Amino acid sequence: MTGQGARSGAGPAASAVALRALLAHPDWSGVTVLAGDGAGDGSTVSVREVRTVPDLRADPAGAPGALLAVALSGDREDWHLDALLRRAAAAGVVTVLLPGAEPLRLASHLLADRVGLTVLGAADPLSVALAATRLLREPDQVVAELVMRTVTACAAAPGGVDELVAELARVWRRPVWLLDGTGEVVAGPEPGPPGGQEIVTVLMPVGAQRPRPTALAAAVPTGIPAELEAVRAALGVAAGAVGHRMAEKRLTVERDARLRMSLLAELVQAAAEPDPGTRRRALDAGWQLEGWHVGIRIDVPGTVDPVTMRPEVLRAFDTAHLNALVVEQGSGWGAWSTFAEDPAPDRLQRHATAVRRAQWLLRSSLPSAMGVGRVHRGAAGLARTLGEAGDAARLASARSASGYFVHVDRLGLGQLLLAWTRTDTFLPAARSMLEPLRAQSGDLLTTLTAYLDAESSLTETAAVLGVHRNTVTARVSRAQELLGVELTDPDERLALHLACRSVLFHT
Repeated sequence: MTGQGARSGAGPAASAVALRALLAHPDWSGVTVLAGDGAGDGSTVSVREVRTVPDLRADPAGAPGALLAVALSGDREDWHLDALLRRAAAAGVVTVLLPGAEPLRLASHLLADRVGLTVLGAADPLSVALAATRLLREPDQVVAELVMRTVTACAAAPGGVDELVAELARVWRRPVWLLDGTGEVVAGPEPGPPGGQEIVTVLMPVGAQRPRPTALAAAVPTGIPAELEAVRAALGVAAGAVGHRMAEKRLTVERDARLRMSLLAELVQAAAEPDPGTRRRALDAGWQLEGWHVGIRIDVPGTVDPVTMRPEVLRAFDTAHLNALVVEQGSGWGAWSTFAEDPAPDRLQRHATAVRRAQWLLRSSLPSAMGVGRVHRGAAGLARTLGEAGDAARLASARSASGYFVHVDRLGLGQLLLAWTRTDTFLPAARSMLEPLRAQSGDLLTTLTAYLDAESSLTETAAVLGVHRNTVTARVSRAQELLGVELTDPDERLALHLACRSVLFHT
């Protein structure tokens, strides 16, 4: 076959494909441009067919738009290479593929430029030529093979969505991404699909409730219709498998969320210390009930799914260096930080700063309101601080000036309770505040209420209650000690007064 070149493959005439696209194809990853096409990437060359010749002595005839693949290597210093380049150009060949990637001598390089030929080199030119032939003349086989490899990958890939996307990228030998409704990367390489390539996408069959569905995408250079069609078909197959794994992950996440929510509800609703079973479940979940807790409440609109968006909260907390447990709770999240020892004021200040930064980070993506409770000890204290944080979050929703953020200690108990009187949580909060007085001898609650009604007059309080003035003094001092308040503070006086009047009225 030293004369006429042999056509590789048979079948109907194929449309041209850009040499640039062939050079970007995974099957052509080992091909090197040796000469011709000043851009060096085949951007001005199109291939219409593939012909194979045995060596440099071949004489291709009538091969317009052809890629001429030379099977056997020859001496590139020999005049036969230049003769082949001239014959190929005369026959209409657009690119010559030689065995090996060694550079051409200068004369051959200049000749290729002069006659308008692109010269390529590859370790195995026959396999490269066969790949090009399939893309040109056997598009159905290209599609079928990629779909079959995709089915195998989807069935065999271990792990979850990230692992499957990585396996698809390995099998397809091109970048693959799972994108959310905003185009952000959920799985796949960062920073996401590049420009300058045709991005083939398939909408996922899950997540239809979202305004903009999740999509599976792959980057495919334009110029090879068969490859585009194959990737589209493979994406369609893979989308179902990815959607199935997403649904499985969602079920696992929702199950874990229900367990967290159920456990937190038991702790919050317990009137006293939790029973051993609840304590064991908390231990298994990694929750530390002992120690000092600071509660955090995050409220979001009802359109936000707390289960789906919990990772956003975790990321914000992590970025803000805030160590806290986060549990889905109603239309938002309950969270808390636990300290092994009673935290000093400077440590609480650093914690409050971290919480505020987390809220600032969340507000950049979620319309959230955040409240922070005071520090309380033990399991009962956890319920108490979360209750305070919940009420503070409700106040925060109307406080744009504070960044939709309210800290109970900074707000002041008086202001907090005044706002609480307009909510259905006021009475439970007041009862929680005055709980330490209930187990004490003497009517401390009645005495404290009368004392505050009398504007701190010991004489008037004694007259109202019919007891000695010294008795009033002892009871008020005892009440202050048990509640940990300072009655010289106007806000704390107001808080106690409102709480006492509310509790006595509903007794």
